[in-house]
Formats: sequence, C-alpha cells, structure tokens
Amino acid sequence: MKFFKRYIHNWFFYTGLLFVVWISFFDKNSMIEQSKLNVTLRDLDAREQFYQSELEKASSEIQAYENDTTLLEKFAREKYYMKKDNEEVFVIVRDEGTEKK
Repeated sequence: MKFFKRYIHNWFFYTGLLFVVWISFFDKNSMIEQSKLNVTLRDLDAREQFYQSELEKASSEIQAYENDTTLLEKFAREKYYMKKDNEEVFVIVRDEGTEKK
C-alpha cells in the first residue's frame, strides 16, 4: 500500500495522467478522431473496390463493342434510339400506374 501511495502523491503521476487523458480525448489526433478516420478509410476502400470492379466490367463491354459490330448496333439502337434510313422507330413509354399486376 505504501508503494501505491508513493506514486499517487507524486506530481509526475498526475502530469502523466493528464497527458494520457488529453491525448486520448481532446487532441486533434485523439483516439476518437482516429477511429472515425478508420471508419472513413474502410468506407473508401470498399468504394474503391466497387469502382474497380465497375471499371473492369466497362472495359470488357468496350472491348466487346469494338470487336462485334452487331452488338454495337444493338447497343446504339436500344440506348440511343438510332435507326437506319429506311426504318421508323416507335418508343413506347409506360406510366407506372398503368402497368398490369
């Protein structure tokens, strides 16, 4: 018990304790801020993986369109409503309320 009392009454103990509390909670780089930054970092890593996979899908689609002209023609007709000179294109737009269930 004497050993414990000797450290409790020492001002170095209180200074060290104050330092630990300050670094843990009040500093700009506190443990709370570090945990928030870790959560943000994990979120950004997940986004990076998602966008990398989307980039791979898009590059494979571009490669397929460059190699296959019929696929490119189908894409242009469906996405941009392109047509040949002797054709007519009718676009049918359905309202959400009129769909059959």
